[in-house]
Amino acid sequence: MGKYFGTDGFRGRANETLTAIHAFRVGRFLGRYFSRGKRERARILVGKDTRLSSYMFEYALASGATASGADVYLLHVTTTPSVSYLTRTEGFDCGVMISASHNPFTDNGIKLFNASGEKLEESVLDRVEEYLDGGVIPLATGENIGRTVDFVAGRNRYLAYLLTLSRASFRGMRVGLDCANGSAWQISKSVFDALGARVFAIGTQPDGTNINENCGSTHIDALKSLVMERNLDVGFAFDGDADRCICVDERGDEVDGDGILYLSARAMKNRGELDGNAVVATVMSNLGLEESLARDGIRLIRCEVGDKFVHDTMVSSGSMLGGEQSGHIIYRKVSATGDGILTALKVMEIMLEGKCPLSCLVEGLGRVPQRTKSVRVSDKTAVLQNDSVLEALETAKKTLAGGRILLRASGTEPVVRILAEGDDENACAEAISALERAIRSASEVI
Repeated sequence: MGKYFGTDGFRGRANETLTAIHAFRVGRFLGRYFSRGKRERARILVGKDTRLSSYMFEYALASGATASGADVYLLHVTTTPSVSYLTRTEGFDCGVMISASHNPFTDNGIKLFNASGEKLEESVLDRVEEYLDGGVIPLATGENIGRTVDFVAGRNRYLAYLLTLSRASFRGMRVGLDCANGSAWQISKSVFDALGARVFAIGTQPDGTNINENCGSTHIDALKSLVMERNLDVGFAFDGDADRCICVDERGDEVDGDGILYLSARAMKNRGELDGNAVVATVMSNLGLEESLARDGIRLIRCEVGDKFVHDTMVSSGSMLGGEQSGHIIYRKVSATGDGILTALKVMEIMLEGKCPLSCLVEGLGRVPQRTKSVRVSDKTAVLQNDSVLEALETAKKTLAGGRILLRASGTEPVVRILAEGDDENACAEAISALERAIRSASEVI
């Protein structure tokens, strides 16, 4: 991770750690960088989520890019995967999504994609950071100044693409959607309506401040209640920018990213679509997923946390399926990034193909007791290097003899995350508590 860009873009509190000036300067760099050596102006695609500050960042970034001579195409409120898809298919030099994903509305972020719809290369991000720290580039003048173009039609092209990916009609299915008052609030219902489902949607009243607020993939209780009260077949919850999906089965039970990877891997193997019989997951995925897939002859490849690392590992290993426990799922044949709506369509397809409810599809997934905890800190790096924290980590490893404990800095928030996993749930809880106390004590001193 760099000074500004983490595992999922440049993220921080709006106009505190991430300001409109930052956005302007990111735009200035992108406009200049992608215009070099081109006879025609660079074309940059920009989308945003529903946060109050997203409008400010959208126009600041567009101003910077046009001031450097690029043309900026505005998708307005849309999903992160739609920006990735359209950047790749519509010939853009670069794609930008303004969103802080699952974070509260007070945060925001800038995610950058290359012309292939993949996360922008680290080498380019390093140059962006150099410019943010005081670089100088010339302004475009005269006829070389760029323009902004309304490209809301791009959302319809993305929606049409999603419809082409479905192999079945959803007619007769009762489906719940929690759109998190975010990017999916219009697109997701339109897709499911077009495929014939009877849709019951919540989290569809964005006001700029309620994105992810007690809704969406990080607050699943609202969707669970909807599924049970309305007697629905299945429910899907997205996060603020709709690159995640968490499911709720017909019994009101949560099916997380591990569950989605499990049922998707088995279905893809049965169809002959799981190249190498391998799936990529992060170190956060439950050991039970690895063991359950192994019984079906499917190998689990682990990587660092972050959908960028998942995608890179999928490419290097040749795997066609990968994802995170949090609900970022990548079906590499059709997408270069996590796509919550696409994931929901894939789960629906497997349910209909197997003619069984979602609960049936994950029956064979075993789970080892696992506890997680996120601790907000002032300095992630300093905490992870603190002697008392490192000592507590070694003690926790001994407490979990035969299990595993992970301690890492979040790439998207000012928090340190702890995972404890083992056969003894009480030992997991004890290890988590002891390590949390050490982190909080160290953070107070730092």
